[in-house]
Amino acid sequence: MSRVEIRLYKESDLDICRELWLELTLVHRSIYNDPAIGGDDPGAGFDKHVALAGPKRIWVAEAKGEVIGMVGLLVGDEEAEIEPLVVAEAYQGKGIGRALLDHAVEEANKTDIKYLSVKPVARNTKAISFFHHSGFGTVGHIQLFMDLKGKGTWIPELEIFGNRFDY
Repeated sequence: MSRVEIRLYKESDLDICRELWLELTLVHRSIYNDPAIGGDDPGAGFDKHVALAGPKRIWVAEAKGEVIGMVGLLVGDEEAEIEPLVVAEAYQGKGIGRALLDHAVEEANKTDIKYLSVKPVARNTKAISFFHHSGFGTVGHIQLFMDLKGKGTWIPELEIFGNRFDY
């Protein structure tokens, strides 16, 4: 892999970042077997993210002039969240995700926040393992759902503190 540069997001990165957002959404659609995740134009979710995070809290990984990954940082009063962290499929497993994560952690350390979190979806075992191996070893929140329409394709048998859940 040639040299990868982590740099601040620019407006000219919008289309490729939308594509990366779409790629992440397609992973979520696949692992949940739900084509509705992300709506009719899932790449447009990135536009909402830019408005929420601000362009100065998004960084891209670039190799040979091509954007191949991105990471965002949502900063609150005492907490910040890594969202999203995505690397183009062709470049995964080459240390780019780790470089993006390290950069976001470094940027978070420049602020007054106390806690840095990630919220991978429950079925993304690859992401959960990646973040755990990268130092995210403390569970701060657990989000539980109730499927009001009964349309989800849930997997049974996740156990937390002796309680069984579908995920």
